[in-house]
Amino acid sequence: MGWTGLNVSWRYVVAGGATALIGGAVLYICFKPQVRKLLRSLSVNKDDSLRLKGSHVKCRERFYAGHDKVTRFPVPDEFVTWSAIWSDYSPVDYTADSVLKGPVWADPDIRKTNDSPVFNTVDGKIDRVSFHGNYDIIDRLPRNPQGRTGVVGRGLLGRWGPNHAADPIVTRWKVDGAGKGVSHATSGHRVLQFVGVKRRDNGEWAIPGGMVDAGEKVSVTLRREFGEEALDTLDTSADERKHIEDKLHDLFHKGKEIYRGYVDDPRNTDNAWMETIAVNFHDEAGDSVSKFQLKAGDDAGAVAWIDVDASLNLFASHIHFIEAVAHRHNAHFT
Repeated sequence: MGWTGLNVSWRYVVAGGATALIGGAVLYICFKPQVRKLLRSLSVNKDDSLRLKGSHVKCRERFYAGHDKVTRFPVPDEFVTWSAIWSDYSPVDYTADSVLKGPVWADPDIRKTNDSPVFNTVDGKIDRVSFHGNYDIIDRLPRNPQGRTGVVGRGLLGRWGPNHAADPIVTRWKVDGAGKGVSHATSGHRVLQFVGVKRRDNGEWAIPGGMVDAGEKVSVTLRREFGEEALDTLDTSADERKHIEDKLHDLFHKGKEIYRGYVDDPRNTDNAWMETIAVNFHDEAGDSVSKFQLKAGDDAGAVAWIDVDASLNLFASHIHFIEAVAHRHNAHFT
């Protein structure tokens, strides 16, 4: 796909050392302190799936996706895993009207029809494969491999099972007025910046990613979503759009994959969940995308270069992706 590098998905090797699953525990041998620190933020669940700590928290918040009209059935930590017997579990059934209307990006309600998607495979042009291996199908419905969420149905998500996204993390070094690199006063490490967008639906800052269309290559999604959300390429002249796309092509050909797997997304349900591929595109010299004027697209309320720091409150699992990028570049984070 045109990129290589650090990946914290359970099925991949981590740069600077090696990881292995042995009897449900993680064994890691690393030579870089920043990689050791990152690995300590990982955990293994009872199904031997490596995941980020806190990867199943936002999808259990009281109000589904911040909507106070949909209250999740509360799920304590000890009952997240499906292996925990819980006879009193009574999740709320919710699928948004926008999904039930049957747009091209949504599946039909298979609970009301005999037709059913083919799960755990590429179903026509729709990728229904999870990065974490085969997921269970219970009463014709896919079951979230990370555990209970307090909601059944699809919520705001279009697909039953995994809904695939791509998150382009575009970064540069912060510089002062004289063009000199800026170091953090406390850590002494250089300050990294990334392009963030403010979501219109909940007001949270996020990486400018989006859904992978049916049959679309992830590399295409990454470039398209960044252009549409952060540079508003849909509202530019043909000549300007071509200039931007040429620059993006050069930058996006050199991406480093950071993560692929489950996302702790507030839209997740017991039957539909988000998975993503996050890729870092770094403008080392500051002469590529750094020169463009950022302009928020229709899906974003605002767009800006944001200083990387552990105190950031970002959408879904995005802070974990940003942390991995900071460690990769030996940049300031804590």
